[in-house]
Amino acid sequence: MARSIRQERRLLGADELTLVEKTHHPVLGLLPDRDLAELRKLVRERRDRAQDVAARQRRELRGKAAPKGARAATDDSGTREKRDVLAAAMQRLNKEVARRQAKAARQDLIDSAKRALELRRTSESKPARPPAGLTANEGINPKSPPPYTLRHPAKAGAISQHNKNMQAKRDSR
Repeated sequence: MARSIRQERRLLGADELTLVEKTHHPVLGLLPDRDLAELRKLVRERRDRAQDVAARQRRELRGKAAPKGARAATDDSGTREKRDVLAAAMQRLNKEVARRQAKAARQDLIDSAKRALELRRTSESKPARPPAGLTANEGINPKSPPPYTLRHPAKAGAISQHNKNMQAKRDSR
């Protein structure tokens, strides 16, 4: 349930009230990231302390724990409400941090898309293939070596001559 600022003032001490006031909308949007992180830490510590006190008071009410002060706690509603106010402040802070992270991620995505578009445009302006350079015309050596063959070129005639000799040998039998 949402609480008015008047109820927050009634439930919180002066130092906690200054922290919680910074978590409301106009001030929250103006805080730099460093101050926002520090405020989150402080509010989280106060909320955790209020949770611990409320839990201890509930245990005292049930008779499971010895009273911490001179008297046992008779009611823990004020501490629970204080915890709820601080928890709502934490939720506002977490939402703001998530909003800023989403905004930064969106901006990073936009920057990456712009960079990719720029790279694509520069690559399209360049020719797809490098210039031909030296070509194998008359009087110039070819740029690439001759293709690789399995047999040595000098052996080509020797092999065919060997085949002829062997055939002649068979025919003369």
